[in-house]
Amino acid sequence: MDAEAPSRSILGSLRDAWRQATKFALDVALPTLCVACREPVDGEGVCAECWAKLSFIEPPYCPRLGIPFVYDPGPELLSMEAIANPPAYQRARAAVRYDDVARTLVHALKYHDRTDLAPTMGRWMARAGRELLGQAEVLVPVPLHWRRGWSRRYNQSGALARAIGRQSGVEVATEALRRVRATEQQIGLSRAQRASNVQGAFKVSPDRMADIQGRRVVLVDDVLTSGATSDACARALLRAKAAQVDVLVFARVVDSPKGPI
Repeated sequence: MDAEAPSRSILGSLRDAWRQATKFALDVALPTLCVACREPVDGEGVCAECWAKLSFIEPPYCPRLGIPFVYDPGPELLSMEAIANPPAYQRARAAVRYDDVARTLVHALKYHDRTDLAPTMGRWMARAGRELLGQAEVLVPVPLHWRRGWSRRYNQSGALARAIGRQSGVEVATEALRRVRATEQQIGLSRAQRASNVQGAFKVSPDRMADIQGRRVVLVDDVLTSGATSDACARALLRAKAAQVDVLVFARVVDSPKGPI
């Protein structure tokens, strides 16, 4: 068992309580602004105009990777990417394309303490992943290394997983998966470099094996780019005898334009 885990848990709880108290004081004193355009907004974090700019991913899409198709190619037809590079996880779903507004939302949640966005983003994710959540037994957020978690003060994937858990009723196991090796930022790395960067970086805690063994797991993250992090996490969960691993993210990068794929 990680000897530092109880201390990190206590410190995390204290930081959460302080952050909530600070947020309440600011909410009383200041109006809520749209995270994208900074116009006043009532509680959701995104104004109607910016909400309309979000590109929600709807069927038809690749049943394996969730990559959107412009036209319906027929039932169960996979994308070329799913055929050429099948991942360790079974299925992936995303709420929106990773465009300008989605990027602003992710960065606000991830880097600027906008945890108030997690319930809305989680609600959209629960809608996009309802097929996965209908079969899920446990939600597992992609973990941060403890050093990065200390500097950021919270894990954005954990915040999203808790929001989805409240929406769906699926259990959340925030401590089941650990990042046992600090990794470089994936930004700017090639697909091969991303895969190498996270290889062997994740492990299921020995004392949390019961959360995973024989269960259908939905891995939760903010963004899916190359899929390297999700794949590495899925492999760790499958080594811990998960029955199946699916992936649910807020946004995914879609390389092709909005024309036919």
